Amino acid sequence: MQKKILIVDDEPNIVMSLEYAFKKKDFEVFIARDGTEALDISNREKPDLILLDIMMPEMDGYETLKRVRDNIDLSHTKVVFLSAKSKEKDVEKGLKMGADSYMTKPFSIKKVISDIEDLLG
Repeated sequence: MQKKILIVDDEPNIVMSLEYAFKKKDFEVFIARDGTEALDISNREKPDLILLDIMMPEMDGYETLKRVRDNIDLSHTKVVFLSAKSKEKDVEKGLKMGADSYMTKPFSIKKVISDIEDLLG
């Protein structure tokens, strides 16, 4: 069965390259441009993993993560931050809030995909 991944980022180039790469690896890919849209899609599609930016319009990644973790229907969903916020305190905050992993931009698509495949088993 295809794994579902939700990519949440407001940068079109990042979204397009990740979407293409994950589709090639046979993931079912959903796209959201901000946290509000991410929650709508998550509630509907119940993704296996959410790849989440932190700095976004409307609702940031931290608030989005909090709401995903508060939703019992999404308890199985893994959340990985993919952010330009690369300071140690940012990474610690993300992991402390309940992210399963934290990757920083700029990133290697190969590494993102292999890390996510590992996370999903």
